[in-house]
Amino acid sequence: MDTAPGNRTAWLILLRAPALGSAALRRLVAHHGSAERALGALRGGTAARELDEATRGWLDAPDDARIDADLAWLALPAHQLVGWDDPDYPTLLRDIPGAPAALFVAGDASLLWMPQLAIVGSRAASAGGLATTRRFARTLAAAGFTITSGMADGIDGAAHEAALDAGGRTIAVLGTGPDLVYPRKHAGLAARIAAEGALVSELPPGTPGKAEHFPRRNRILSGLALGTLVVEAGLKSGSLITARCATEQGREVFAIPGAITNPLARGCHQLIRDGARLVETPEEVGASLASHAIELGDHLRERLGVMADAGAACDTGADRAAAHDPEYARLLSALGHEACDVDTLAARSGLAVPALSSMLLLLELEGRVAAAPGGRYQRLDGGR
Repeated sequence: MDTAPGNRTAWLILLRAPALGSAALRRLVAHHGSAERALGALRGGTAARELDEATRGWLDAPDDARIDADLAWLALPAHQLVGWDDPDYPTLLRDIPGAPAALFVAGDASLLWMPQLAIVGSRAASAGGLATTRRFARTLAAAGFTITSGMADGIDGAAHEAALDAGGRTIAVLGTGPDLVYPRKHAGLAARIAAEGALVSELPPGTPGKAEHFPRRNRILSGLALGTLVVEAGLKSGSLITARCATEQGREVFAIPGAITNPLARGCHQLIRDGARLVETPEEVGASLASHAIELGDHLRERLGVMADAGAACDTGADRAAAHDPEYARLLSALGHEACDVDTLAARSGLAVPALSSMLLLLELEGRVAAAPGGRYQRLDGGR
């Protein structure tokens, strides 16, 4: 998923340029085909005339020590830069207005393509709100959804932890550089997410948290996900910004109601009045997102080249998975009669882990596979 060395360096120079925002970078890279060619055009072409003096100075003579430090971070295991010119840039995020030009990732970047549910809520969550968060995150992670949140205190942290404890996957979208942890109390959680999920940021390494970074982070959080669930939120909560981003991006918004005397329920009630879907169980969320997950799974299989043939693209939904795609037959054969984890399935079947995760989700929706404790999967069709 990473870019070639020259293009990677060009991305770092462009991302740190003083006055080049995401929109300008996306246009430049799309026009020239790569960050490296866009940088060359800015350095020697007429486009440079439109830049201010500080930006031109940086592009012509960037701080080598800073770029070298960025490259050193990217050289560490499981550290990647996914740019707008990368075919592995996540398809859902590419569709949103104001998409980031590039993402820094620490962990499993393939999770960016997985069916995700964003779970957000108050930093000062109630005990009941935390318990509800854990129940929803645990159930939906076990059902195959990657749980995405912002690693803030309260609801966010509980969602990440519950997903990992269920043997599932989680993504934390940061309002700092990918090498910094905010709040600091989540240092252990961040390390666990990097090892078992992914930390994601549009900000270069070393960038501290600032107030303006977190609303920007929220659009990425909702943009990666099929839907956003708000558990508890006051009327001025940042979670409502994430929900608004999700609505503007055409994504599902779910809200959990609470007691009318609970100030942390008022934001959820406002969302419900504004059209968010009231939900009481994780199963309601999963059922609502099932068709979207199938569609995303189609994109993923096409990207990974595991579609059986071009003609299979004319079939629809889960019926294709079971009846027309030999990759699914190979997966079911590898699964056998006892529950096993995804890594074991990958070794048995020769299929890539990202593809397996998507395929297993579709088979769950068909009722042919069930999630078992410890991130394992069990056949339900009697081995047929």
